[in-house]
Amino acid sequence: MMRNLLAVVGLLALAAVLIIAVTIGPKLARFDPGFPKAYGEFAQKLFETGDPGAAMMWSVPVDEGLSTDDVVESLKSLATSKNLLFVGESPFYKQVQAVTEDAYRYVNFLSFCDARVGMKMLDYRDEYSGFMPCRIALVEGQDGKLSLYSMNLDLMIHGGRPLPPDLKQDAIRVRNTLREIMLGAAAGEF
Repeated sequence: MMRNLLAVVGLLALAAVLIIAVTIGPKLARFDPGFPKAYGEFAQKLFETGDPGAAMMWSVPVDEGLSTDDVVESLKSLATSKNLLFVGESPFYKQVQAVTEDAYRYVNFLSFCDARVGMKMLDYRDEYSGFMPCRIALVEGQDGKLSLYSMNLDLMIHGGRPLPPDLKQDAIRVRNTLREIMLGAAAGEF
């Protein structure tokens, strides 16, 4: 009896897989080849943290002994050396202090842009404006330690239909540059 029950369960599972493959398979075939990896990494981080916001972000701890000024100057310097424009800074901690009149831990949003790539992104799809400019946050955690955060751009690059080849190449270059800037600034490089 148990063998028959397991055979039925196996048959139902196989039928479900076939139905999914027939209905969803053709749609997934239109997606970027990096789609499974991008969503797999997202899902892994989501299951680890239970938080979709954390799963969408890169996080790099800043080496001990580096000041906020050191890291900000490093970010700006590394961006310039890699042909990424520094386009703005929003010192959130100062805004909180102005509104609440209470001191707040250091949180600063720094914005970077490659105008040519940004133009291509907007010409491709207006919704991509939400990814612009690229932001890196320097955050003093509640434990007093500094970390850098930025959105992982892999879902934008690989998460759906393939980008046009030249746009994809540019987007990957900007993604890699942001990551290099974060890693370098976290180590105090200039």
